[in-house]
Amino acid sequence: MFTLYQIYMLVTSVGKIRLERPGMVASGIMDETGPSMVRMLRSGAGAVVTKSIGIEPNPGHPNPTFTEVKGGYINAMGLPNPGIELFGKEMEVAAKSGNIIGSIYGANPAEFSKLAVKMEEYGAAAVELNLSCPHATGYGMELGTDPETISSIVSAVKSSVSIPVWTKLTPNTHMIKDLALAVQNAGGDAVVAINTVKSMVISPQFGKPILSNKFGGLSGPAVRSIGVRAVFDIRTVVDIPIVGVGGISDWKDAAQYIMAGACAFQIGSAIGTKGIEVFETINSELERFMKEYGYGSIQDMVGVAHE
Repeated sequence: MFTLYQIYMLVTSVGKIRLERPGMVASGIMDETGPSMVRMLRSGAGAVVTKSIGIEPNPGHPNPTFTEVKGGYINAMGLPNPGIELFGKEMEVAAKSGNIIGSIYGANPAEFSKLAVKMEEYGAAAVELNLSCPHATGYGMELGTDPETISSIVSAVKSSVSIPVWTKLTPNTHMIKDLALAVQNAGGDAVVAINTVKSMVISPQFGKPILSNKFGGLSGPAVRSIGVRAVFDIRTVVDIPIVGVGGISDWKDAAQYIMAGACAFQIGSAIGTKGIEVFETINSELERFMKEYGYGSIQDMVGVAHE
């Protein structure tokens, strides 16, 4: 249980969204059903980002879609989801319990706008535009590496909903600062960085890629330094809030993202390796560090590495 002092210290905001705790569940794990999202909120997460949801049901890629590697995981799920209409039943359960951020993907501005409107109707506190998935043809990274495309999608969604619009960016580019600027200039409310790193694994015994899709997205500790660098770079060019994600498994990882410029962070792979208790552990140890080094709030830590 948290004391009132702990709760005060760990409070942060991503624009208009107030979080009692700075850590969120990243899209793609423990966020497919209403009960699982409620469970994560009760386990110490300040918010939950849903599985990325599209217009129609999608079975995703055929197996194998997931493999463990040194330093993390590689997955090529292919954005499996029940579609926005059916997902409304899960949102009805989850949105009553706390901050639920609706992750959505589409092929064009019109699809993103339609999905965002539905998420707002379902009670989402904000929407996160998935413009960074590295293993889905016609979606994600294929759209999210062009500033003009990002601008058109963000603008369309902003004109369709009243809730905040976050945009999740890919690290698989040399233009991440340009992409972040495109989000800000189009009226986006926050940048989320980073998504997984495009990668692959080959089986020497079979002489073939392990994943059915050949390529997948690397997550886990191996990508943390890439994510921290991306957040640091983005902080130098935008004024809107940044949410850091990628390879966070303890309080030191979280603190690095905050000091690079993030006001909150997301955790994915570590939920699998350390269990849902990872949020309470990080919250407690981060609070202990803050007291020892004289940080009275998360905001006091944001971006200090730039000073």
